Amino acid sequence: MGKHQARYPLIQGGMGVGISGANLAGHVSRCGAIGTIASVGLCHDSPHFSIKKHNYFEANAIVIKEVLAQARAIAGEGGVLAVNCMVALTDYDTQVRASAEGGADIIISGAGLPLRLPEYTKDFPDVALVPIVSSAKAASLITRRWEKQYGRRPDAFVVEEPATAGGHLGAMTMEQVYDPALSLATAVPGVVRFVSEEMQADIPVIAAGGIWDRSDVLRAFELGARGVQMGTRFACTEEGDASDRFKQAYIDATEDDVVLIHSPAGLPGRAIRNPFVARYLEGNVTSSPCFANCLTHCRYRKTRETFCIAAALVEAFKGNWEEGLFFCGSNVSKVKKIEKVSEVISELFPE
Repeated sequence: MGKHQARYPLIQGGMGVGISGANLAGHVSRCGAIGTIASVGLCHDSPHFSIKKHNYFEANAIVIKEVLAQARAIAGEGGVLAVNCMVALTDYDTQVRASAEGGADIIISGAGLPLRLPEYTKDFPDVALVPIVSSAKAASLITRRWEKQYGRRPDAFVVEEPATAGGHLGAMTMEQVYDPALSLATAVPGVVRFVSEEMQADIPVIAAGGIWDRSDVLRAFELGARGVQMGTRFACTEEGDASDRFKQAYIDATEDDVVLIHSPAGLPGRAIRNPFVARYLEGNVTSSPCFANCLTHCRYRKTRETFCIAAALVEAFKGNWEEGLFFCGSNVSKVKKIEKVSEVISELFPE
């Protein structure tokens, strides 16, 4: 991707509010794949952040750089590190700039179309820019805008399948989640054709959503992908930054526990049905106060009809089963134990 090449065609997916922090991303990178730090909510447990001072945005920018430095120390020389920055964030531009200034090799960006991403990274030409898309149409729109306004092209595309991915999904409505047009089987070849025929470029297309084992990797390659992105399985590793109770929630989850919810961000999301989610689905959820103003479009902040997603994700990170929002991918029921990052990668690429 751009000037950066990992030993394995594998990206560890960005999982927000601390789930993929310095330790996970650093060890994934050290083992030869691309480790990804999720920029959103990193400062929630940092001494830099104070609710009383209302300094969430400033503190998060500081912590992004600190976490990148910590991950780099673990990754060692030659390790490739990415930061996932969500377009839907109020301080998206600040987080992107902090990531570039902090030494990120790659910035991966979704949860909206990253139409201005090159503007925020113009002083860092060596940082590879990778949009997350769900269709060739989205890839084309982004590419045209970047070429016209910035004279820049994406260095890769991550194609995410809403039907299997975790957290916020690449669909605008519940009906779109299982739209065959957004499946990897349709979207990956479509984006590959766009890259080769319209862009006439030699850049990788990365398949994301539902990637679990080697057979999934090989299937993605058959579709034309040159790499894969995996989140859920990496979340439940020894090196994962979340609490042991968070990881136990993954181990205990069954297929019937995985549900779709309307996120306060206005997007569909995939999570584990726990007491908090069960109450929400019944229309009977309570919420902690908003502490970050983190989303550009937040139904909780506007109407108080839902909940503060940042607060709920923090509770999940800490392992609060009763009050947390445990985002997950569709494969979470396959998690049976806590693995090591090196074991996961060796299983995917035994050669």
